[in-house]
Amino acid sequence: MERGKDKKVLVEINHLKQYFPIKGGILGRTVNHVKAVDDISFNIHEGETLSIVGESGCGKSTTGRALLRLDEPTGGDIHFQDKDVLGLNKRELRKLRKDMQVIFQDPFASLNPRQTVRQILGEALTIQDVIPKEKRTERIQELLDNVGLRSDHIDRYPHEFSGGQRQRIGIARALAVEPKLIICDEAVSALDVSIQAQVLNLLKKLQHQYKLTYLFISHDLGVVRHISDRVMVMYLGKIVEIADKKSLFDNPQHPYTKALLSAIPVPNQKEKKERILLTGDVPSPINPPQGCRFHTRCPFVVETCRSKEPELRFTGEGHQAACHLVASGNY
Repeated sequence: MERGKDKKVLVEINHLKQYFPIKGGILGRTVNHVKAVDDISFNIHEGETLSIVGESGCGKSTTGRALLRLDEPTGGDIHFQDKDVLGLNKRELRKLRKDMQVIFQDPFASLNPRQTVRQILGEALTIQDVIPKEKRTERIQELLDNVGLRSDHIDRYPHEFSGGQRQRIGIARALAVEPKLIICDEAVSALDVSIQAQVLNLLKKLQHQYKLTYLFISHDLGVVRHISDRVMVMYLGKIVEIADKKSLFDNPQHPYTKALLSAIPVPNQKEKKERILLTGDVPSPINPPQGCRFHTRCPFVVETCRSKEPELRFTGEGHQAACHLVASGNY
């Protein structure tokens, strides 16, 4: 776990596991599991943006869904402001979700095409009953103004908006019940680059205005560098590195993190940058490799990597990495 932080912990995750069963045979019995998230522990501090990055299939989105209990975790503990999230019944969980909201990747699929903006935002206010009925229209108009939309958009349908505008509606819906934590699951990846910048700046403005905490899930390191306070790198269901943004981008410790950072495009074509090319495919999460899960693709692999799983160790103030070579000082 992390140490040396003055900020109060909002969410604490310990030994989280999310396995999905694979059915087979005539009787449809469980024959194996996809180990999407496999025993990870981390904290999210109040008011920060913690980003999760990694290749497709590394467990980023599954971690976010498990935190919200959109998927029921296989094992582990999740505490939100000292409340045991996994121990709550349905009624208690619905009450807690007022404080934990999500912005989805696809701004069109996440909105009901048969509902107007008034109905979409009003539904959240109705379910949580946070504002008297007679004041809900006023609250919806205020939300639209806060996300950069006009009040006369209130009775339009999702198909009447652009992709960036639809995502602003999704952000307004997440804000409607005044949450403490918002999980942004690839919230800008479906948008044009110019619109991405606008939405990212909006998220930062709203974070300051409402004292929000973000868990920002993305595969785009350029976006992550712009919005994050800390960055967590995942590979095949495991955390391989976690650090504050400056430390991770300036001094990455894990070979996988170095490979990811080397793939970021350089604006100046004259500036030379060494690209680290990883060979082979990502192993299957059904049967992950023994030892370090990255050893099948790592250019610095040694025999220990093939047999012993590395622990997530501190390599500096607030900087952790799971690598045998880093731990031994030989890398």
